[in-house]
Amino acid sequence: MSFYEDLVTKTQMNYQKYYSVYASGRTPYELSDKKPLPYPEQIKWMVREIQEADCVLVGGASGLSAAGGGDFYYEDNTSFRKYFGKFAEKYHFKGAFDGMFRQWNDRAAFWAYLATFLHTTQTAPVREPYLDLDALLKGKDFFVLTTNQDTQFVKLYPEDKVAEIQGDHRFFQCASCCTDDTWDAVKPVEEMIKAMGEGTTIPAQMIPRCPHCGGEAFPWVRGYGNFLQGKKYEEQYEKISRYVLENREKKILFLELGVGRMTPMFIQEPFWNLTFSFPQARYIAVNDKYDFLPKQLEDKGMVIVADIARVLRDARERMAEGGVGQ
Repeated sequence: MSFYEDLVTKTQMNYQKYYSVYASGRTPYELSDKKPLPYPEQIKWMVREIQEADCVLVGGASGLSAAGGGDFYYEDNTSFRKYFGKFAEKYHFKGAFDGMFRQWNDRAAFWAYLATFLHTTQTAPVREPYLDLDALLKGKDFFVLTTNQDTQFVKLYPEDKVAEIQGDHRFFQCASCCTDDTWDAVKPVEEMIKAMGEGTTIPAQMIPRCPHCGGEAFPWVRGYGNFLQGKKYEEQYEKISRYVLENREKKILFLELGVGRMTPMFIQEPFWNLTFSFPQARYIAVNDKYDFLPKQLEDKGMVIVADIARVLRDARERMAEGGVGQ
């Protein structure tokens, strides 16, 4: 087991131990009661930390994509209707994930919906918060760890700069995990979308199949299937582990963006532990809801509670103006 995967495993055990606390939206960690800086000072502080860091480890979670318009997963909103309107009208889904967890009796109809889901993220342009983040990281040594499956980061950066530990919408796996293989999902999804047209189903013969056992395929993602934790999965953890260990003695900035309360064990709590353990490490979190800064880190970190898109845009503008010196 790699270094970072071991760290995640330990935090998962903590999550299970204090499940009722996490389920209520809280954390078992003692939090700082230090009064936050005014927002303009927080932006200045963030820019300075990025500029002065030897390297930056970005932890990008669902809130980052939601801030840029990828907010159709959990609610029936304008974005959901834009991409999934015909399914919302027919099945009355209340968000993209609602459709994934429904009981489908017609597999061709299910795959028409799933193809729509995957096509929406596969073909989406890089969202503005990601572009602002990219501008902030220009010229820096950085690495990205993400729980997002929507391919936003790999549209910006080469795969050796990104660890996708929860999977990626560009790949299929065997739904029964009969093989360790993963394969391209982009072309089959495009073909299903064309065959579906304005309807809500596809020809049954187009349902993606595993080339080994003939059973159904499924996206290589955690959350609503039998997630394949094989070679590709281990490669993601090896990448992030290697980066962390190579930079543990440097002034490393852990930059957490948009972590919710469902999965703190993958980014947030490992970042807390590493910031505390590494002598020169610093920590910044941006979240539109949760002001969670452990008391042990109050002199090494900061949480900005604000819209993530706004924070990244303001930080980018501040840096373009000359950073903290203006």
